[in-house]
Amino acid sequence: MHRAVFFFQYLIMLGFWGEAVAATDPAWAVNVGGGAYTGVDGTVYEAESSVQGGNVGEIAAAGSTQDAYLYQSYREGDISIARALANGVYDLTFHFAEPKETVPGERLFDILVEGSRVIRELDVVMLRDGNSLSALTVTIPNIVVDDGELTIAFEAVRNAPILSGLVVRGKVAPGPGWELSWSDDFDYEGRPDPERWYVEEWPPFVANSEDQGYTVRRKNSRVEDGILVIEAHKEAYAGAKYTSARIRSIGGGDMHYGRVEVRARLPGGLGTWSAIWMLPRDPYFYATNCGPGDDIHGTRTCNAWPNSGEIDIMEYVGYQQDHIHGTVHNEAHYFVKGNQHKGRILVDGVEDEFHVYALEWSPERIDIFVDETLYFTYMNDGSGWTAWPFDQPYYLILNLAIGGDWGRAGGPIDNSIFPVRMLVDYVRIYREAESR
Repeated sequence: MHRAVFFFQYLIMLGFWGEAVAATDPAWAVNVGGGAYTGVDGTVYEAESSVQGGNVGEIAAAGSTQDAYLYQSYREGDISIARALANGVYDLTFHFAEPKETVPGERLFDILVEGSRVIRELDVVMLRDGNSLSALTVTIPNIVVDDGELTIAFEAVRNAPILSGLVVRGKVAPGPGWELSWSDDFDYEGRPDPERWYVEEWPPFVANSEDQGYTVRRKNSRVEDGILVIEAHKEAYAGAKYTSARIRSIGGGDMHYGRVEVRARLPGGLGTWSAIWMLPRDPYFYATNCGPGDDIHGTRTCNAWPNSGEIDIMEYVGYQQDHIHGTVHNEAHYFVKGNQHKGRILVDGVEDEFHVYALEWSPERIDIFVDETLYFTYMNDGSGWTAWPFDQPYYLILNLAIGGDWGRAGGPIDNSIFPVRMLVDYVRIYREAESR
């Protein structure tokens, strides 16, 4: 992969940068091993072409996707791709589904694009939380084609590589139809602006078995030098062994459809779990067995979560370096049922550089981006609230968790890393312009 800082300016100078394209208009998309297909998001997949090697196989039914047909066919073996393509900068989204009932570590392979090794020891089952027959998407941004041909090679590390589909897309820049409705550029000093943010205070282990306590202290959340700092410490405090901060937007920071942009730099290290995400203003909107005053954190006696929904614009666990996740949760699709709908993008410099994490949300779809790279789409399939509870106002949350079910999944918390910081340059929420 290629570093983003100053890189795009260089490409513009060389004339490689083209106009942004519509999210449904890729430069090329192919259904590997299968026939032509139009995805639920409008992506048009060609019947297999420019893909060589290995053997074609079939899967009866793949889960964790709205595009099950795409994963019914695949190639397994010594796969290679050579496709004529105009010179430019592209984002590649690979589609995989492990076709055999197996365990993590049984199939590992590398992917090389334009001669560079962009993915090492990919473990589809491990990245799908141990689930075979479950769709996985991995996006690699900023691939430069300068010789008129896109070349991709797969190399086995343990057992044969697999591939179900590929989408090659240009950048998806926001159009002119958005107008700013709420923002914080953090051009002040001190505590987060109380007119824009509510700083939450929680003991440890309230949700997701997270180890930190959330505090209202400036030590854990503050604005300095034009940056929001969310800082975690290893310290004994009110029954917790770690402290951090979680803040949520208030007032005009609620939104019901629109675009969100958060420019942030994320911490690494075993045990860190930073997030930019959204929850409904009314957490009981689609609850069927509880109401105000009941615990909303996914308990057996209250189904407010996941029924009323959750949108994760960005999650980053420090043990998976440079892996960014975008996810939706609802009653029909969430991890307890083993059919979570999510996307993954590999981004250089997550811990060293600022990146823009963005969401576009309409009555029809949710699109999630990093730096104008679209890497996850979830569609309103019209089946009702269980799959689409996203028809109500949500607020934005910024937090840095320590440990928890996911933060500890890569091993024990590394106590040598503290203090660690999540840094936010700005937060901007847009609504659709009336003239759009």
